[in-house]
Amino acid sequence: MVDGQERLLPIANVGRIMKQILPPSAKVSKEAKQTLQECATEFISFVTGEASDKCRKENRKTVNGDDICWALGALGFDNYADAIVRYLHKYREVERDKATQNKATCISSQDKDEESSEDKSNQPPHQQAEAPSTRV
Repeated sequence: MVDGQERLLPIANVGRIMKQILPPSAKVSKEAKQTLQECATEFISFVTGEASDKCRKENRKTVNGDDICWALGALGFDNYADAIVRYLHKYREVERDKATQNKATCISSQDKDEESSEDKSNQPPHQQAEAPSTRV
């Protein structure tokens, strides 16, 4: 693989994204995929670099979604920034809901486990399940 290609987006992914917007009968040349691959990679590097500079000035080491949104706006891509801010907000809501749901599920299963162990401890000793013993 050429050194520069290691930092590019995977060409198969670029081609798949391109085909999603085109009619099913359309074909995309290898050259077109490569050109878009280079452009998309450069765009991502450009925006990420701006966000990274902001983080460096603020003595932070982690670039987050808000930094990317800020960078898009700072670079004049306001339409993209607005759309990404809305997407990021919805994404965080979904993740928060998932975490809440998972937490509720874990608490519910813990309660069931506790009830089950309490039921077993209330049984007479001859009805309690014994752990199988193995002799060597």
